[in-house]
Amino acid sequence: MKQFIGNKNILITLVGLAVLIIAIQWRMAEPDILVSARNIVFDNYQRIKPRTAVPTPVRIVDIDDGSLEKLGQWPWPRSRMANLVERLTQLGAAAIAFDVVFAQADRTTGREISRQLDEIDWPDREPLKTILNRLPDNDQIFADAIAKSSVILGFFVLPSSTNPLHPNSMPLNKAKYAFLGQDPKPLLGKKVENSTASLQIFQQSAAGIALANASPGKTDDIVRKVPLFFQDGKTLLSSLSVETLRVAQGKSTFIIKTSSASGEVDSGASAITEAKVGQYSFPLTKNGEFNVYYANHHADDYIPALEVLSGNQEQLRQHVEGNIMLVGTSAAGLEDLRISALGETIPGVSIHAQIIDQILTQTFLSRPDWANGAEIMFVIIICLLILAILPFANALGSAIAVGLLAAIIVATSWFAFSQYGLLIDPIFPTITMVLLFITVTVIRFAVTEREKRFVRSAFQHYLAPDLLNQLEQKPESLKLGGEIRDMTLMFMDIRGFTPISEKLTPEELVVFLNRLLSPLSEIILKHEGAIDKYIGDCIMAFWNAPLDVKDHRRKAATAGLKMLECVDQLNASDIFQFKSANADLGNVEIGIGINSGEGCVGNLGSSQRFDYSVVGDTVNVAARIESSCKKFGWPLLLSDNTAQACKDLAMLKAGMVALKGKSEPVALYALMGDEAFSDTEYFKELSRLHDDLVKELEQIGWRNGGEKILEKINKCRKHANQNLDDFYRNIEADCC
Repeated sequence: MKQFIGNKNILITLVGLAVLIIAIQWRMAEPDILVSARNIVFDNYQRIKPRTAVPTPVRIVDIDDGSLEKLGQWPWPRSRMANLVERLTQLGAAAIAFDVVFAQADRTTGREISRQLDEIDWPDREPLKTILNRLPDNDQIFADAIAKSSVILGFFVLPSSTNPLHPNSMPLNKAKYAFLGQDPKPLLGKKVENSTASLQIFQQSAAGIALANASPGKTDDIVRKVPLFFQDGKTLLSSLSVETLRVAQGKSTFIIKTSSASGEVDSGASAITEAKVGQYSFPLTKNGEFNVYYANHHADDYIPALEVLSGNQEQLRQHVEGNIMLVGTSAAGLEDLRISALGETIPGVSIHAQIIDQILTQTFLSRPDWANGAEIMFVIIICLLILAILPFANALGSAIAVGLLAAIIVATSWFAFSQYGLLIDPIFPTITMVLLFITVTVIRFAVTEREKRFVRSAFQHYLAPDLLNQLEQKPESLKLGGEIRDMTLMFMDIRGFTPISEKLTPEELVVFLNRLLSPLSEIILKHEGAIDKYIGDCIMAFWNAPLDVKDHRRKAATAGLKMLECVDQLNASDIFQFKSANADLGNVEIGIGINSGEGCVGNLGSSQRFDYSVVGDTVNVAARIESSCKKFGWPLLLSDNTAQACKDLAMLKAGMVALKGKSEPVALYALMGDEAFSDTEYFKELSRLHDDLVKELEQIGWRNGGEKILEKINKCRKHANQNLDDFYRNIEADCC
């Protein structure tokens, strides 16, 4: 069993380690389901504690549905866009950024309408074309307005295409880049090859050109990260938010910091860590993305484009002067709506405003470059700790411990977010820990059931149900293969069995033994004894193995008394049918010998067949005591070792018996009854008279009796009932 349990622990450890290794490999593969679960947690963190909105010099000019309804459908004439730029510049805007692309020529300009007239068969169109061609070019008007202002134009990255785009569709680069560390371009992913950019006339006039894409999440449509830098294979490109911040500060250069692989200066950068523009630094992910920490949407941050074009300038000035103005659209028909981590549907331009707000207020969310390694290392440590504890803890305690650990992990992750803006993943550690717990629990349950089946099959016929249940719950308490224990041994034998067996047929003999031995065995089991074996008409039983039994000496003695009572009841009810069958067999009588001491208990036999049994001198003495019952004239005898723990029971010293292999005779005690019988006046007087007899015998020697001893025996016999006639007759014969 010890080996069995050891193998169980080894199996649990090996399976647990396998689960841990698989979990780590799964984590390193970054599966979508894990990323999605982690994002849900971080989204809920933001919803519980969104970024506190602090007043910043950032406003949004909204091409909303109301403006489109009043001023006409999109795209508006470039002359109107020029007017919008001029009005914002006059009102003191620090920078004007368009989350809009002007990729085609204005359809409302005079020359464009003149070209369209050539496509229809309309007479006398030449005079009209002449007039139209003389009208100012709206695109040039817009380009001139851009040139006089600090304007940033956006472009959009397109999916890769096999069809080459016109060179004019690629954006110009207005910014410069400096690196602290290695060149970050290899970390920025796939290079920008196809894009939709504004016309060259506008780009050349603009103060900045930037990418306006707000990338959705990897597994859904929520925008959580926005790439702030890109590469086209030759140089870097910046995002609309940081390009706007650069222009607003009048700066020309971005500084990007990277961390190199240790000891490998020439191997390239291992991670982008942060960037700086002007006086503002901001953290980035290793591939140049920015974690957006959303504040709740506020309508006050939006100014309708219609109001800018036609509203009161003095009222507008307080919302525009000195501020960064981002021009975008919330109109549903223009399809520039995004979903934030707060669950709000917001215009795409609002995301750029949120990023600028974060940089200005220096309020960030970051996932440190050490987070992945730390999370994996933490999982390894905590899982190894669980593996060390689980095999020795009960299921409820283990579940509570795992639940507390999971709560601590989530609480730590929340604390890191709420206090320091750190994104520490609670999902992978919790999933791994729970998966490990479930796996180990299932295996432990399966192995435990196997242990229980082994224990029950080995001991169900020998142990009381309560002891068997205890042994099933704690099989590790069973030490097989030989163990020295303090035990109590009992031998029970049927008196006159040979005459009985001669007068009964084999079938009747089997019935007789079953009817007698079954209730006697039940009494032994009820008193927490274990049946060792049946030897013909004999029962060998022991106490205090394989489990500890408190007061095992007294319980064995009490079991002996109950067995004698049981035999009397069986005789009285003629369950054996000895009286009704006229077999002249009389009453059935038994003898019981009980001894206590050390015994070697364990599996005895061969490797093919063995029994759980006990051997040793204590066993031999118990057997010889049982065989002495007839000699002493009493059916239940205890050794001195057993009797010392049963002093409250009704006992009389029976005498001394020499046993084979013993240099000194062994004192035996006749057990008369339980503690209630011991407390009767009858037994108290008998005990007094008997003690007086024993004291005299011990002074002169048990075999040196005389008239004085005989007189004392007669006093005891006179007081005793008829059941003790044989007992005192044997003392008289032995001593006198």
